[in-house]
Amino acid sequence: MKNGMHFIRGLFLKDMPQNSSKNHSSNQQLDVTSHTPKSPRTKMVRSSDDNEKKNLVKKLKDIEISVPIVYGNIAFWLGKKASEYQSHKWTVYVRGATNEDLSVVVKRVVLQLHSSFNNPMRVVESPPFELSESGWGEFEIAITLHFHSDVSEKPLHLYHHLKLYPEDDSGSLSVKKPVVVESYDEVVFAEPSEGLFARVQNHPAVIVPRLPAGFSLPPVPAEDADKRKRIDPKDNPLTQWFTNFSEADELLKLAAARQQVQAQIARVRRQLSLIDGQHQQQLKPPSEL
Repeated sequence: MKNGMHFIRGLFLKDMPQNSSKNHSSNQQLDVTSHTPKSPRTKMVRSSDDNEKKNLVKKLKDIEISVPIVYGNIAFWLGKKASEYQSHKWTVYVRGATNEDLSVVVKRVVLQLHSSFNNPMRVVESPPFELSESGWGEFEIAITLHFHSDVSEKPLHLYHHLKLYPEDDSGSLSVKKPVVVESYDEVVFAEPSEGLFARVQNHPAVIVPRLPAGFSLPPVPAEDADKRKRIDPKDNPLTQWFTNFSEADELLKLAAARQQVQAQIARVRRQLSLIDGQHQQQLKPPSEL
C-alpha cells in the first residue's frame, strides 16, 4: 500500500430502529459474534515528514514489525435494572490479540461516540484502552489509534458498530452472558528504527523477524522496561469473555468448518443422486416398467 494508509472496517450487525435517538445508522453489516476471520494486514506508510527524518534515525531496511490487535465491544444487559434509556452497560476497546499491553506502540486512543452523548469525543491515554458507558441504542464508533513518535507519525482510523443485542432477535436477553463483537487486524510498520526494534523485540504484543547474526541494537531505556513490568492488562475482568485469536485456535476452527462443509457436500450429493435416480425411472418406456 504505497500511496497511503489503509484500514479495515469492522463488520458488524444491523441497525437499531430508525426512530432511535442513539442510532447512528450505517449500512447493514455482517455480525460475527462467535468467530471473526482474520483480516488482511494493515500497513502503515510514512508521510513525507517521516521520510525527511530518515537521515536522523537509523532505520532497519527491508524489515517489518507487526502488531496484532483486536477491537470491538462487550455489552451486558441490565435485566431488572434496565430502563427505557439505560438497557445495557457496554465497553468498547482496543487490545492485543491475546490481551497484551499495546502501550509499547500505542500512545493514546480517541473514540468518537454518537452526538447524543455528553462529551462524545473521549480520549484514553493509558492501557487498558477501553471506554465504558450505558445506553440502549446501537451506533458506529470511530476509533483512532495514535502511536508513539518513533512508531508512526500517522494515526490509524478504525470503525466499529456497537452491538448490544444478540444476533437472534427472537432469543431472550441474559444478564449472565454478554454480547461480544470483535474484529482482528495486524498493523504493520515498515523499516522501524533500531531503537524501536530494540524496545519491542521481546514484547509479547509485537511480532518481529530475526535479525542477522552479530547485529547489535542499542540498549533499551530503563524506564521502558520498568513500565512494561508494571502494566498487566491480563488482569482485566473482561478477559474471560474475549475471543481467542491464537493461531492454534484458528486452525481448530478452520478444521471444524472444513468438516461441516464436507458433510454438507456429501448430503447434497446424496440428494442429487436420489433425484437423478427418480428422473431416470420416469424416463423409462412403459414396457420396461
